[in-house]
Amino acid sequence: MDEKKVCVVVGVGPGNGAALARRFAREGHAVALLARTTGTSEALAASLPGARAYACDVTDAASVAETFDAIERELGPVHTLVYNAGGGVWGTVEDIDPAALEGAFRVNTLGLLVCAQKAIPQMKGRGGGNLVVIGSTASRRGVARTAAFAPAKAAQRALAESMARHLWPQKIHVALIIVDGVVDLPRTRAFMKDKPDEFFIAPDAVADTAFRLTAQDPSAWSFEVEARPFRETW
Repeated sequence: MDEKKVCVVVGVGPGNGAALARRFAREGHAVALLARTTGTSEALAASLPGARAYACDVTDAASVAETFDAIERELGPVHTLVYNAGGGVWGTVEDIDPAALEGAFRVNTLGLLVCAQKAIPQMKGRGGGNLVVIGSTASRRGVARTAAFAPAKAAQRALAESMARHLWPQKIHVALIIVDGVVDLPRTRAFMKDKPDEFFIAPDAVADTAFRLTAQDPSAWSFEVEARPFRETW
């Protein structure tokens, strides 16, 4: 079995997820790349030493259990879990279907819970670890068109804080990155063609922040940090 530290990145797409996988692989971690389908993650895993792609539905506890058991068997016990899975639809309280709120909650909050519950025993077994959640400013405010998204992210933030208070004394560093801005992706560039480079959040920069959180000294751990472009209004 590989002796590398194992990093699990949940929610691997072409933006933050891929950048997180590359960053932790560059630091010598064996990286497990989790996504509902492996179309993107398999090609990325093939380019990273010691990486593997896994198909996993974070809203299905059985799928999560099977995946984390396979990771422990094939790569080793989890040292770092980065929860990047998220999503939701835009709409006001009059527009959204109640299923949209339930779906956002299941991906953003329920998924975090079930993944954490599988990773925590593995972290404890190796004497500690890290759990980094990629959050959003939607967790702090409900604007008109985030009636489905904001409540789910707020619940995610509250869960992360609860986990931090419980797990820090057990040598598991739980941290939350509040992403405030538009992530630089081909689709966002196409939609916002008039925006300059500095308008966008670089996925590699978010990934660097996540890695640095996992390297903090326990005497000065951070729980919540913000990641926004220097020109962002806030």
